[in-house]
Amino acid sequence: MDRDRTEIIKAGIFGTVVGDAIGVPVEFTSRTERRLDPVTDMREYGTHSQPKGTWSDDSSMMLATMDSMINNGGINYEDIMARFRDWKINGRYTPHGQVFDIGITCSRAIGRYRPGMDPLECGENGERDNGNGSLMRIMPVSLYAGIVDDYWDNGFITDAAEKVHGASRLTHGHPRSQIGCMLYTSICHELMDRGSRSVTEAAQDAIDGTFLFYEKARGKALWYDESFEKELRADQYGRMMNMEIFKSLPENGIKSSGYVVHTLEAAVWCLLNSDSYSGCVLKAVNLGDDTDTVGAVAGGLAGICYGYDSIPGEWLDVIVSKDWIEKLCGDFSRILDI
Repeated sequence: MDRDRTEIIKAGIFGTVVGDAIGVPVEFTSRTERRLDPVTDMREYGTHSQPKGTWSDDSSMMLATMDSMINNGGINYEDIMARFRDWKINGRYTPHGQVFDIGITCSRAIGRYRPGMDPLECGENGERDNGNGSLMRIMPVSLYAGIVDDYWDNGFITDAAEKVHGASRLTHGHPRSQIGCMLYTSICHELMDRGSRSVTEAAQDAIDGTFLFYEKARGKALWYDESFEKELRADQYGRMMNMEIFKSLPENGIKSSGYVVHTLEAAVWCLLNSDSYSGCVLKAVNLGDDTDTVGAVAGGLAGICYGYDSIPGEWLDVIVSKDWIEKLCGDFSRILDI
């Protein structure tokens, strides 16, 4: 990998935070409203009455995860959940000292956790528990997994997949949510070092590689149980199996709700149908509905794809606690010396 590790981390983390912050003022607005009044720049107030550059629960939980990984030299599920609890109750990791938005499934999982409990059992796993609350915060784990050189070899099977699935299970235990986080991680990995491949080709390689991996994991990985087998047969992410066809879908064929499949599809579709960081994020936010999370998920991909320097400086400059986030990125880079 030719790119600087710290640059990749900053691209993914700030790409997520900036996309989140652009989406916060227009969260829950309709696509029709966005067509009449499209977002073209960083706004303020709006839905949550927050100042410009304010990020939401998406970035708070992502930064809590990254801070935990820094302090533990890797993933410690108990510590991550303790930090989520501190965020929910005390406002830690928030831009202004208080939580102004939290998903129901995340809130329930965090409320369920107590010291001594298995944190991997906190996430609900019903059919209706497939919101985007684990996908929105997975970036540090995706970076951790994606920067490891043997990602597609034994390390992927025994290490990366286990970490990604486990991180999802903290709040979202259904296999569909876990698979969504794995697909996102794989796309991040391919975008980090795509070489001469187009974005569409890199995304296709990620999808193909992930489902090939799941085929190989059948009967070998401890986490591959009947529920995973059933979910893979259901083919919930089937529309992304052919990226050229998926890319050509019209905008009205893309949904931007808080459902994990919709969020991942929307983020990837925006990436495939744009050619810059700003173009991808603005396209994502102007889909309406769950704008902060779709913006965050798309922004993470676009950041990694186009690099940290592609994120407009005027957007970065207004991000709340920018210097602290930048320090976290540097500290995070040092724990990946593996």
